Amino acid sequence: MGYQRRSVDLSGYPDLVVIYLGYRATSLAGLRSLLRIGRGLREIKADPPPGLLSHEDMWFGLLHPGFRQYWRDFDSLEAYTRASQHMGWWRDFARNAGAGGIWHETYRIGGGMEAIYSGMPPIGFGSFAPARAPEGSFMSARQRVTARS
Repeated sequence: MGYQRRSVDLSGYPDLVVIYLGYRATSLAGLRSLLRIGRGLREIKADPPPGLLSHEDMWFGLLHPGFRQYWRDFDSLEAYTRASQHMGWWRDFARNAGAGGIWHETYRIGGGMEAIYSGMPPIGFGSFAPARAPEGSFMSARQRVTARS
């Protein structure tokens, strides 16, 4: 079969959200956290939460794995981030915050992008955009993705 040029029709996904997330282990405790997160991600792939269209594992470096996810809409993504499974991972990371760093970047097809970095050197948006503390009207991903100033 020869070279075939293809594209996709995203018209059926007017509220599509894409999120990239990475975790960088910096210690043995960070590697243990990484293994726990990996188990959870396998569960997500086996039984996707409502609204998750696709999950793809990625590697940004030797000890810097991550993933890309496609969500039907921001409401589905936000509902999942408030679920007990996700909250458990976040609590585990917070307990061992010095063991590694975590980041994500979110892109909405209808406009708006946001990011957060914890324990990470400047990467992605952080490599060129000015830093801003995630507090007040800039605290949640929903607030950041719609912020214009």
